[in-house]
Amino acid sequence: QPNAMGGREVGGLANMLAAHMDLENPDHISAVKTYWNAPVMPKGQGLKAVDLFNAIESGKVKFVWIMGTNPVVSMPNRGQIERALSKCDMVVVSDIVGSNDTLNYAHIALPATGWSEKDGTVTNSERRISRQRGILPPPGSAKHDWQILCEVASKMGFGEAFNFTHPSQIFCEYAGLTGYQNNGKRQLDLSPLQALSEAQYNGLSPLQWPFHTVIKAENAASSNSQPSLTSKRPFEDKRFSTPSGKAKFIPVTYRAPLQVTSDAYPFVVNSGRARDQWHT
Repeated sequence: QPNAMGGREVGGLANMLAAHMDLENPDHISAVKTYWNAPVMPKGQGLKAVDLFNAIESGKVKFVWIMGTNPVVSMPNRGQIERALSKCDMVVVSDIVGSNDTLNYAHIALPATGWSEKDGTVTNSERRISRQRGILPPPGSAKHDWQILCEVASKMGFGEAFNFTHPSQIFCEYAGLTGYQNNGKRQLDLSPLQALSEAQYNGLSPLQWPFHTVIKAENAASSNSQPSLTSKRPFEDKRFSTPSGKAKFIPVTYRAPLQVTSDAYPFVVNSGRARDQWHT
């Protein structure tokens, strides 16, 4: 369950690649494949949450790894979620609690770190990257998600591609991908940060992308101070991230809600259980 802005940036959604690249765009697929030397790339979009549990229940998906979310509670149609997880051959759950409704269906439970222990970056809705520093050590045998993923990848034979020892290495590799074959086509370009040293990363101050040209790029990696960057407004040059460079406007026709208030029934209760809303 990624944070919305950060999830889009790093490809944490089923319908897109990392770095705001498109699963339907052959050039984007080629760029990611080349940058990461990936022998296999997806042929199309993956399954979104509701579709995923439909596929689990039907037996098309036999392995699911749930990280940082509690779908038995938060997904609509709880009964179906429970049926799906009961049928699944292997359910792995990473969480920060000892028990919850989803962990009841886990074949393997992995202790993960929570907010106060995590170490990395987050991006808020105005595209501002903030360095998050853990204030507590991981409790017990808990590990960071990236450490767990690296260990599993290593056991699967991909250790060389997942041999990270610090979150700064992951950030720099990702920052490089955002600028790879970009040439100004995508607003998300963090490549000026791809050579940060561990000390620079640890001291990173909040930064808002997109950036103007690096002012002090030389010898950046040998310095403990971060590169001097200035933010710029997206689309200030009046060119948008479309093939034509023009914005796309979509006309809509207003439709009033089916359920309206009246003198007899002045209130509408919203339970929050809309189809695509799942936050506990």
